[in-house]
Amino acid sequence: MNSRLLTNARIVTPTENFTGTVEIDNGTIAAVLKDKYYPEGTDLGGQWLIPGCIDIHTDYLEKELYPRASAAFPLPFALHFMDARAASCGITTVFSAVSFSDNEEKNRNLPEALSLAQQIDKARHSLLVRHFLHARIDPNSEGILDYLEPMSQLESLYLVVYNDHIPGQRQFTMQQQIEMRSKAFGISPEEAERRLMVQIEKTSKINNREPIYRAFKDKYILGSHDDTISEHVDEGQMFGSTLSEMPTTLEAARRAKELGQWVCLGAPNYYRGGSHCGNLSCAEAMEEGLVDILCSDYHFPTMLASVLRMIENGISPSRAVNMVTLNPARLLNFDKETGSIEAGKRADIVVFNGDRSYAAVSNVFVDGVSKLQADYTHGVKPLSAERKTVFDLSDTSL
Repeated sequence: MNSRLLTNARIVTPTENFTGTVEIDNGTIAAVLKDKYYPEGTDLGGQWLIPGCIDIHTDYLEKELYPRASAAFPLPFALHFMDARAASCGITTVFSAVSFSDNEEKNRNLPEALSLAQQIDKARHSLLVRHFLHARIDPNSEGILDYLEPMSQLESLYLVVYNDHIPGQRQFTMQQQIEMRSKAFGISPEEAERRLMVQIEKTSKINNREPIYRAFKDKYILGSHDDTISEHVDEGQMFGSTLSEMPTTLEAARRAKELGQWVCLGAPNYYRGGSHCGNLSCAEAMEEGLVDILCSDYHFPTMLASVLRMIENGISPSRAVNMVTLNPARLLNFDKETGSIEAGKRADIVVFNGDRSYAAVSNVFVDGVSKLQADYTHGVKPLSAERKTVFDLSDTSL
């Protein structure tokens, strides 16, 4: 692989940002040269140059698989376009969240979850960016123990999160659950509540965290999803959790930090100014220094858009960029290879224009190989057939 010089870029490292040049050689960052310009290099015109984003949790694949509830598309088709979407949003490492649960409301079940994960596992090497699996395991599911062994055979599984689904205890209140269930199944609120109470009685008697922990503690990064009270965080810690993902309250986020856990919230939450379901505001948690990582959750473009918004709000470029690059790399133990612009690391690099309120990505490199190029500096010329037609409104023949 030939060397490449990316010059006249605004480079963000873990501790500073400056104009300079990055040299790529054989897939790695060979040098980071501050205040150096090379006319023979690729002139980036002062655009931002950062590490590729590492998205530890995205549900985006579901949007490509089921763009409508009754319209399903095959996995290879969906994964191809999800992959292209990730690259265009500056994400070079994607963790697709697969829910290992029996969730009638969301049409989820354990056999389909395993099949989906196995298909991703096989397809991931022929894509633009790096793909891994993030398993959201329901510890209150009766059948989950039968799936732990086949899950352990998944090459790309790296992150396992306890995702409790006892109604009314975490992300959604009981009232919200009643309303959602009533709407989803076209039943009365009373009938929805009755069904939920049956589910609560059944699932409250099941807690498979201990066997899940024993099976996976030496293989994967473990975390806990939608922690709402301190006891949820403590329970996760007891069973190996080092990550509190999407805590729904300040109480839970504070407890996670007290215990030394990483805290991840959704980039859409920060960019939009609040949670879409009324839970913990990312910006509010950031004010207390409770957030380490931002993930795309359900919307890829908000990762880089949130970086720009953080900078606009007075957060240093290094701190903002670290939340979507170096910090997730540290959680995953990837940081010796990727996650920052430093000599010796893999050349997973993203270049973007930040003049808008969102990031317009112009270049993406993975292992130094160009995966995406886009030119936003020139407008699109009209086709020769396009023309403006002027009508005479007094002409009655029109």
